[in-house]
Amino acid sequence: MSAFHKFHNPVLLEETLALLVKEIDGIYIDSTFGGGGHSFSFLKKISNKGKLIALDQDIDSIKNNNIFDARFNLVKSNFRFLKIILKKKNINYVSGILADLGISSHQINTPNRGFSIRYDSLLDMRMDHSKKKNAKFIINNYSYNKLYNILIKYGEVKNAKKIANIILKQRKKKIIKKTFELKNLLACFFKTKLKNKFLSKIFQSLRIEVNDEINALKDLLNNSLSILKPGGRIAIISYHSLEDRIVKNFFKTGNFHGVVKYDLYGNNLSPLILLEPRVIFTSKKEIKQNNRSRSARLRIAEKKFK
Repeated sequence: MSAFHKFHNPVLLEETLALLVKEIDGIYIDSTFGGGGHSFSFLKKISNKGKLIALDQDIDSIKNNNIFDARFNLVKSNFRFLKIILKKKNINYVSGILADLGISSHQINTPNRGFSIRYDSLLDMRMDHSKKKNAKFIINNYSYNKLYNILIKYGEVKNAKKIANIILKQRKKKIIKKTFELKNLLACFFKTKLKNKFLSKIFQSLRIEVNDEINALKDLLNNSLSILKPGGRIAIISYHSLEDRIVKNFFKTGNFHGVVKYDLYGNNLSPLILLEPRVIFTSKKEIKQNNRSRSARLRIAEKKFK
């Protein structure tokens, strides 16, 4: 294996691998390759008989790959298609699945990607460049109701009605193309001290809509039930309450509504069991080393033996 260049430090690495890697000879999935930090450490944890399949929809991550190992295979794809990919590879079951739902440092720090509030760039935010819909399209074409709904649902943004209205008024005068145009338009809605927090929620809402992130997460979770072998484990690292609520409900109940179903004997019918009853947060030490990890939270579950 060659020297490894990475885009970012993997978040909650030790906690994740300690709980996720149960069978060192098993097949594992890193469904969000990113800078490759988790994958690199996965390969040190599993045996020579083990295998690791990694996925990423961002072509930059694929090009950046510098892991050369016979046990490793990197595929350009959204993780919602994991089941299809494994079928093509004649793999029926895997021992573990990891998804780190955060944006990579590379994506944030590359100005022309449009993910960051720091750079004046085109409103893009696509993780997969082959997709046509970007943030510029949403801002300039979505109806009032659709804009309002994504701001409320994906960002829990205050004044969502007023924000949707002002966007509609401005775009009638001039197309809103760039990040700073949007920031300046919304300057009246935030105080200087709360500027970054407010704008981050706006950008988060747009990014989730552009990449259909919530539906993709639900597809991954649903597919995991048929992909994981009995005793297999799934670990999800999320970064905001909407994602975490979905993962929490699914791990506890096997559905997204959080409704526990029982059999005639009062046994929980959820196909999964939580390995840790409470969410795992990053340590103070890790946050000090990597401030972007401060909002990360890990949940991990195991598929029940029938």
